[in-house]
Amino acid sequence: MSPATALRLTWVQPEDLLGHELRQAAEDGRDARAVADIEHRWRTAGGAPAPVRAGAATTPAAPELRRLAVQLLDELDELDELDELDESTPQDPYAEPTELPAIRALCGTVWPSPDPVAGADLDRLHAAWLGRAVGCLLGKPVEKLPLTGIRALARATGNWPLTGYFTARGLSPALAAAYPWNRRSAPTSLAENIDGMPEDDDLNYPLLNLELLRRYGPGFTTRDVAALWLDELPAGRTFTAERVAYRNLLDGVEPPRTARHRNPFREWIGALIRADVHGLTHPGDPGAAAEQVHRDACLTHTANGVYGAMFAAATIASAAGGTADVHSALRAGLAVVPPGSRLARAVRHGIRLARTHTAFDTVVDTLHAAYGTHHWVHVVPNAALLAAALTHADGDFDGSVTRAVSGGWDTDSNGATAGSVAGLLAGHPDAIDPRWTAPLKNQLATSVGDFDGIGFDELAQLTYARCGQSSRSPRCGQSFRRAERVGTTPPRRVR
Repeated sequence: MSPATALRLTWVQPEDLLGHELRQAAEDGRDARAVADIEHRWRTAGGAPAPVRAGAATTPAAPELRRLAVQLLDELDELDELDELDESTPQDPYAEPTELPAIRALCGTVWPSPDPVAGADLDRLHAAWLGRAVGCLLGKPVEKLPLTGIRALARATGNWPLTGYFTARGLSPALAAAYPWNRRSAPTSLAENIDGMPEDDDLNYPLLNLELLRRYGPGFTTRDVAALWLDELPAGRTFTAERVAYRNLLDGVEPPRTARHRNPFREWIGALIRADVHGLTHPGDPGAAAEQVHRDACLTHTANGVYGAMFAAATIASAAGGTADVHSALRAGLAVVPPGSRLARAVRHGIRLARTHTAFDTVVDTLHAAYGTHHWVHVVPNAALLAAALTHADGDFDGSVTRAVSGGWDTDSNGATAGSVAGLLAGHPDAIDPRWTAPLKNQLATSVGDFDGIGFDELAQLTYARCGQSSRSPRCGQSFRRAERVGTTPPRRVR
């Protein structure tokens, strides 16, 4: 088979994973000499660095180079095993365990308590679902584009600072060629093409988590998350850490090892984008939301990847209670993250910048200077940008989603989470300008379960029905086989 006809499956080719794993191993604080030796062997053999933006290199590696990549990934995996023997003593200078008891110990007495006067509100939940869709849709056509490209496209069409969805109307052919829209998203997410909310993983995962709570209740295990994915989530709709974990499940790897085995994306943004429903169903109880999302995140992520999910779930839970402003909601999010971790430091940095600078472009440029060496899907820069956007906009809906997207990196994911939080703070669907919501036509496309075509009002009702349940449950490391419910098959969702 020629390179031109070879199948290039993104995010799982060993020769593409190795470069990402070398970077992740260095970020984890693994044995620097051992990591450098492995990188030298890879480069000496002709191995390439990881693709900068795409999920796979354009041509496959030769068979012998791919075999070497597999071998070296396993050697790096063994370095991880050494750290796992005593994860309660995290590496210096960061305190970054993955297990929940160790996380809580580092957070100490600041772990948030439930708000006794908070409560679930159907209109607020409706606004959150709409907000998530709006922010996601705004960011879809410019996903993967560099910051310079996003600004150039918006300015060329009279949409900077952002005031509406991106458009190709009036765009010069030269600029369109220099910064092509996301090829999968442009046909459904440019202003002139929008006809309802198109499918996106940033909406698929909240749908899956609604189904997760329906099937297994708030006491679900990480094994239950895995079983649901295999039942309902098409493999081709997964990316980065989720795709690697899915492959690991098919190979017989059990959770939580699925998050580490040949998974260099374990600190990227994937777990954060799955956090919404865990927060929405615990209005005013950010601690419980963080504990619940931890079991979800452990399937695919470790350390900062898990913290991103906990930060988002706790922030959303605080905002969902109806008594918090955006700043107290962000404080609740930070309260469940180890304060010395890279994610907590980056979030605090983003918040400080947003409070210091009047011009948000200055905030963004400073964040890109500080975190630009990270991959554009890594959770650390994206969480910093998310917190900065929400802070700078003071929780205003339009300002939150437009700032989150205009800052680049993972534009649709950041827009989606900013939209969730800002929708909750807005409190009612009618508080979101119809220029954002009318094109959605109260209709969401998805390949998950039987949710295709569902309306955001119905999603709010399904979420409301799951609010207020306890999330205390077994730790994420419960064995696949030990957790199996012998002789039972979870029922399918019925609307």
